[in-house]
Amino acid sequence: MPSTARRPLVGVSTYLEPSRWGVWEMPAVLLPAAYPRLVQRAGGVAALLPPDDPAHAAAAVAGVDAVVVAGGPDVDPARYGAERDPRCGPPAPERDAWELALIHAALESGTPLLGVCRGMQLLNVALGGTLVQHLDGHTASLGVFGGHLVKPVPGTLYESVAPDPVDVPTYHHQAVDRLGRGLLPGAHAPDGTVEALELPGPHWVLGVQWHPEMADDLRVMSALVSAAGARSAA
Repeated sequence: MPSTARRPLVGVSTYLEPSRWGVWEMPAVLLPAAYPRLVQRAGGVAALLPPDDPAHAAAAVAGVDAVVVAGGPDVDPARYGAERDPRCGPPAPERDAWELALIHAALESGTPLLGVCRGMQLLNVALGGTLVQHLDGHTASLGVFGGHLVKPVPGTLYESVAPDPVDVPTYHHQAVDRLGRGLLPGAHAPDGTVEALELPGPHWVLGVQWHPEMADDLRVMSALVSAAGARSAA
């Protein structure tokens, strides 16, 4: 018989973009299907958390067992007190405000939190860190994922999830610069770029600079789902 055990509910942040499908052209909440599929393959149930009033972030986080802040556009440099580099992409103020609020709500409540690409960068910014606005070598070409090795830092949460160096799918031109309060690097690329971040403490908090949803490696998402299940059962 199918298992009747409750599967952890994982909230995933989304885009809000002008879109067109069928006969319709209007704003739409968007998320690549690879994200919910990865959650499902890892044993969770995915719920979308589209941009909303940041005042509602705590209520949204309270309704799920874990939060994933998805990849997307560049973080507005104003969020970390920097002037805009000409190579920085256009701002997404609604997403910045909403996802920063989700991150703070997850940290305050102890809800397991995973930041993916932009999500890792926002985690760093949320805790007072800064970003490099442009670097080369981490994107194959426009709209094409690249790949490179990431090596875990010994003794970290990330190493406990993936103890060996692994090739990962990557698509980013920004990266962590100054680390936010309490954050530690969990993995590096061969060029020294911080590829994973974590917040040591009693709660599960991890950011990865690559895109686990574009690969077959379930370990990062499975670890999040496992942490969410343990917390909901406590």
